Amino acid sequence: MFIKIRTQLIYFFAALRFFTRLPVPAWVGHSQDQLNHAARYFPLVGVLVGLIAAATTLVAALVLPVSVAVVLGMAASVLATGAFHEDGFADACDGFGGGWDKAQVLSIMKDSRVGSYATIGVALLLLAKWNALVEIDATSDTLTLGLTLIAAHAVSRLAATSLIFTLDYVREDATAKAKPLAVRMAPHELFIAALTGLAPCILLPASHLLAALVAVALCTWLAARYFIHRIGGYTGDCLGATQQIAELAFYLGLLCSFT
Repeated sequence: MFIKIRTQLIYFFAALRFFTRLPVPAWVGHSQDQLNHAARYFPLVGVLVGLIAAATTLVAALVLPVSVAVVLGMAASVLATGAFHEDGFADACDGFGGGWDKAQVLSIMKDSRVGSYATIGVALLLLAKWNALVEIDATSDTLTLGLTLIAAHAVSRLAATSLIFTLDYVREDATAKAKPLAVRMAPHELFIAALTGLAPCILLPASHLLAALVAVALCTWLAARYFIHRIGGYTGDCLGATQQIAELAFYLGLLCSFT
């Protein structure tokens, strides 16, 4: 039993190290096998990132306007992840916006330079998140805002994880940043991801939660269909883009239920 718990801890810390800049214990080590099984704890990492964003927002709201507190909470989540998913969204904007065929899309997404599609896309994304969160606070309360952040970060990472389970990885080069996760997840691994990804949702009113989950599911399905149509599967940037889109969809779905 101890060995199994230790193994799961290693997989979790591997996910934490891969998806964030948060420190992990030295005894965890590093191996390809760890990373191959780390995706099951992607949503649990989202819970931690959401907690960081929520705590920052709630503490800042004690002395600052909520509009400023929301910005600080968003900044805290970006610092915690090193803008990992925002970078994926930016690369996806450039790749799908500027590429005509699969080869062009993949080549552009791999380019580290930031283009106009990425700049405009990230700016609109962050602005939409900020406005949605401020409105959620205005239509409910600050505590609900904090709980929303935790749930959204977890559920959106579950949405991205679902693509690993359902789609094919399309890059062939070993240097791709999401290559260690480019394996099909086993059903029990997806179950773990779903359990941890949906658990924070029990903190929100059930009457409002359904709209948020439907919005996430719809956006994830549309993103998957689009990725298949354009490149035949997913890349690491597609996962980052899906997480960001699903996070925003959660906010917007919840906001629709409040109004």
